[in-house]
Amino acid sequence: MRWSPFLGIPISLALLSFFLFNFPPLKSPTNHPPPVRFSISHLCSNPALANAIYTLFLIHLSSIFVQRLFTAEELALYNGTGQHLPILLGILGSVFDVSKGKSHYGAGGGYSHFSGRDASRAFVSGNFTGDGLTDNLHGLSSTEVKSIVEWRDFYSRTYIFVGKLVGRYYDAEGNPTKYLKGVEAKAARGAQLLEKQKKEEANVVSCNSRWSQEEGSEVWCDEGYPRLVQRPVEIALTGKMSKRCACFKEDELDHVGLEVYDGCDYLSKTCRL
Repeated sequence: MRWSPFLGIPISLALLSFFLFNFPPLKSPTNHPPPVRFSISHLCSNPALANAIYTLFLIHLSSIFVQRLFTAEELALYNGTGQHLPILLGILGSVFDVSKGKSHYGAGGGYSHFSGRDASRAFVSGNFTGDGLTDNLHGLSSTEVKSIVEWRDFYSRTYIFVGKLVGRYYDAEGNPTKYLKGVEAKAARGAQLLEKQKKEEANVVSCNSRWSQEEGSEVWCDEGYPRLVQRPVEIALTGKMSKRCACFKEDELDHVGLEVYDGCDYLSKTCRL
């Protein structure tokens, strides 16, 4: 049976307490003043020292967890229903302690469906029931995969990393699997495509737009004429083709792929939708 990943916490606290309260003073030479006994009062009067000790303690605490490997069954124990257990969450095989967000991740919380499991897909699918709570990303677009990687980075910045989940993303030794490497490569590709799309669209000014309950939607161009134009990179990003409204000069209106809005005059600068 594997040892609990949280066994090191009381041990570390006990060692820290022993050090603070029981560290004996060293005997000093006759011609030197006796050393000052180290105590809590020193921490209160010396914030820099307190911060240094706290930082070392956190580093030690992190080292306890860094090699912790969970099975799916073990991770399920930390789903927020155990009164004295922390709440853990997995995403792309990385496991984080989200106990400080107990009101959200604990039993009955709005994000409790993420606790005690790796439900990476649900971060972008919005399906929080049944088969939707899975770590399988098959069929997701590069932008969706990129979004999940960004969610993992968010948890890494916000919560404490406590280990890895053995399975799809990490093997029994805690090494990244080919699947994880493929996911990260796809996310990187998505970031490149988004940057490419951003640069391409920067060359053609987007339409102005507004909406009101009385008049509905309206698009217009300060210079040029509004046209619907396809976003070719979008199909690689999302698997779907989409269009945007852009402004073109009169001598550009014969370019292939430009579409006049229904009900809008050919040389109208404003179109009501």
